[in-house]
Amino acid sequence: MSEITFDDFLKVDIRVGRIARAEAFPEARNPAFKLWVDFGPDLGERKTSAQITKHYALEDLPGRMVAAVVNFPPRQIGKFMSEILVLGFPDDDGEVVLIAPDLSVPVGGRLY
Repeated sequence: MSEITFDDFLKVDIRVGRIARAEAFPEARNPAFKLWVDFGPDLGERKTSAQITKHYALEDLPGRMVAAVVNFPPRQIGKFMSEILVLGFPDDDGEVVLIAPDLSVPVGGRLY
């Protein structure tokens, strides 16, 4: 892995948001959900798809805090336009485990 500078790190805008809405995404190639994440008044609500069906039930996602990269260009995923990348780590089986703060923080806060 190559090293990056601190300035390189600052180019990646990672924010905390709260999932406002989640829907099934049956058209996705791999099992996934559609998520709408609220990042507060500065960034507003952004949408994405996430392959998180292994560990998360659709009805449990609204209200959950997540970390996401918010400055990638939009990406077309089937008929759905993804605007952010929700972040997670792989478990032993390679399934996504979402990243979230363990204490209460305001939505829209930037990772540093």
